Amino acid sequence: MRTDAVTDIFTLGPTGTNCERAAEEWFRRSGVSTGTVHLHATLEDALEAMPMDGHAALLGCVVYPDLHNLVFENLHRITLADQFLMPTFNMVLASRDGSRPGTVATHPAPQSLVPSGMTKKLTTSNSQAARECAAGLTDGCISTLPAVKAHGLTLVEDFGPVQMGFTLHVPVRAAVATAA
Repeated sequence: MRTDAVTDIFTLGPTGTNCERAAEEWFRRSGVSTGTVHLHATLEDALEAMPMDGHAALLGCVVYPDLHNLVFENLHRITLADQFLMPTFNMVLASRDGSRPGTVATHPAPQSLVPSGMTKKLTTSNSQAARECAAGLTDGCISTLPAVKAHGLTLVEDFGPVQMGFTLHVPVRAAVATAA
């Protein structure tokens, strides 16, 4: 699948997500110096906002909940065009004051990192988890190190980076047109 026309990537936000970093990395690896990353609350929202003009693509993470449904429910709209590996940001447990939290905001994908005995509150992204903790909606969060720092949270435990797969999906019509 040709991806040389992609100048816009739609993916999971808010800023500070592993998907945002992966989109920037995809542009770097592809030699695209003026690419734009568009961040959305969910990948489902990103797909709905993505123009089907051949210049836009959807970037997903292989551990995103229901990625399989997103793909199979949209076979008429998008097709897998590329995939790559890269490490995530360090995944961390953090709280506002450094104490062990009772309630933890977490995206569903890394929720197994929440230590036993803590209550999980699911949210839409790792970065959103940090926002919710900073706003006092939970005592702690599982998030990325940059998101934790951006929201003034204190590190409780660092799980390190995770080698991760990311997928790039382009519109079916654009894929057919470029293959011809």
